[in-house]
Amino acid sequence: MNPELQQIRVGFTQSHQCSYLKDKQERVAIALDNHLQSLQGYELLLANGFRRSGDTIYRPHCEGCSKCIAIRVDVEHSKPSKSQKRLLNKGKHYTWEVTTKINPNWFNIYEKYIEARHFEGSMYPPKQDDFARFIGSSTIPTTFLQIYYQEQLVSVAVTDQVNDANSAFYTFYDPEHPISLGTLSVLYQIQYTRSQGKKWLYLGYQIDECPAMNYKVRFDSHQKLVNHRWQG
Repeated sequence: MNPELQQIRVGFTQSHQCSYLKDKQERVAIALDNHLQSLQGYELLLANGFRRSGDTIYRPHCEGCSKCIAIRVDVEHSKPSKSQKRLLNKGKHYTWEVTTKINPNWFNIYEKYIEARHFEGSMYPPKQDDFARFIGSSTIPTTFLQIYYQEQLVSVAVTDQVNDANSAFYTFYDPEHPISLGTLSVLYQIQYTRSQGKKWLYLGYQIDECPAMNYKVRFDSHQKLVNHRWQG
């Protein structure tokens, strides 16, 4: 672990049923130091396995379980697989653009996404009042990669910005759309991060036993954080 983090102050949540593994209990460690609630601090925390939810910066700290593994992609060297190339070819009729402002109208897509894909999770039922607080941050610069099909918005990929990396914080999309918008969003985020001259795209946590998470290891040139070291 980075020596700057050895004395980090954290607080722990109560354990509750895991959102991804039904036979496990979930608990997270929350970063409490104010000097880490900044662009530089968050970049350091990302590199050490932390994530954010709204303004809360955390990482899993579950008793008897270490299934959540932080994962990132080296965008400079990453190349799409054959199936990802086919998806990009299908995506020729799609366009993407980036904005820095939250649009309240996105909630309609978010609501459909949560109700279809995460109706058993902690974010159900989706609430309009919680939406902007969840995807936004008062300390971390955040952009929103919007994907359009025939000028209709179908996906929003929330992308946090730090100096040498981006973090794919959360993506929500039209669950009725016929192609894999989750994977397409990451491919576009890789393109976007590369265009900025940055090195890494953080993808959150990989859980081998969770089918919904397995797509993350399909991106070329990825690394996992194992025993405090990034391994390719």
